[in-house]
Amino acid sequence: MTLSLWTHCQAATMQPQAVLPYGLIADAALVLDGPLLRWVGPRRELPPDLARACGTQHGAGGALITPGLIDCHTHLVYGGDRAAEFEQRLHGASYEDIARQGGGIASTVRATRQASAEQLSASASTRLRALLADGVTTVEIKSGYGLALEPERRCLEVARALERSHPVSVRTTFLGAHALPPEFAGRSDDYIDAVLAMLPLLHAQGLVDAVDVFCERIGFSLAQTATIFAAARALGLPVKLHAEQLSDSGGAQLAAGFGALSCDHLEWLSADGAAAMAAAGSVAVLLPGAFYFLRETRLPPIDLLRQHGVAMAVSTDCNPGSSPCTSLLLMLNMACTLFRLTPEEALAGVTRHAAQALGLRDRGVLAAGMRADLAVWDLEQPAQLAYSFGVRPLRQVVFAGVPQ
Repeated sequence: MTLSLWTHCQAATMQPQAVLPYGLIADAALVLDGPLLRWVGPRRELPPDLARACGTQHGAGGALITPGLIDCHTHLVYGGDRAAEFEQRLHGASYEDIARQGGGIASTVRATRQASAEQLSASASTRLRALLADGVTTVEIKSGYGLALEPERRCLEVARALERSHPVSVRTTFLGAHALPPEFAGRSDDYIDAVLAMLPLLHAQGLVDAVDVFCERIGFSLAQTATIFAAARALGLPVKLHAEQLSDSGGAQLAAGFGALSCDHLEWLSADGAAAMAAAGSVAVLLPGAFYFLRETRLPPIDLLRQHGVAMAVSTDCNPGSSPCTSLLLMLNMACTLFRLTPEEALAGVTRHAAQALGLRDRGVLAAGMRADLAVWDLEQPAQLAYSFGVRPLRQVVFAGVPQ
């Protein structure tokens, strides 16, 4: 296979033990061997024989190169939208008022169940293309708006198909325990039984990479969550958790006990929860878009996460009800301005820590042996990725070694 060489660039390698911030190499060379990186380092140190072996050479014209970005928490596949509810809330309607009128998540479930696979694919593709324009090369897509076997299967099949039709890696997460569907009103334990019946069927079809639960006072209890996590573990599937968004339920400790890849939201995370996550190696996925859109006032405990050494990822949480956002770059800015992450922490949150949140060890940094997923930017320094908003400085993406 022909080697390819990229030079005349600066590379934010995002390697954690690097001496310089961002793992920055000012005058870098990158050698790609098909879908993998063969060599990354200062251009002056590139072995001459390796340079001569490169059949294709790319001069980047001083561009900044980073790992391809990773959006590790999305609900990208759904039907309809909730713009009318957004307007209602601004006119004073409460979430409860809207729910009583058949709105809220129930309206998205209704629209998703009514949508064909083709309709779901068309709308999800539009959202995905916006993420790709921000340099995203890996995206997680959750189910959770079907809440019954066939619509959940349809959503997961659409998510899988997006990977075949776009230059992106897709990780699918089964979120059957997202909310209580209307036909199970007042019977949450019965619905958990239904989720437990769906899981092995969807897994057997190769549609599930991980399992998630919304553990919250308006979601599912610790005991119900533990039941689903135990079923996931029996199938060899990793777990994730929507945790501590509205209250401190102890969900982070429960998830950590199951070795969760991540706990997400975490505005109400306690010191005990942070310590448990640190011990388990669970990533904190921060979702500033939802915090902004819902006009929350309680910030995630960033200093507590730093104190315990918990890795922090950043994601769009793209969904119709609380974060209708398809710009991961905007989330970088919000993570800094709203949550006070540093630009380097924010960029790590959409590269190596986002990869960790998905259990992916082959991407998120620029190093030999890693996937050759690159984002090439018309920027002078990495901090500019978090500094500006409303702009898209992406010049090019390289996906699995192939320039797009």
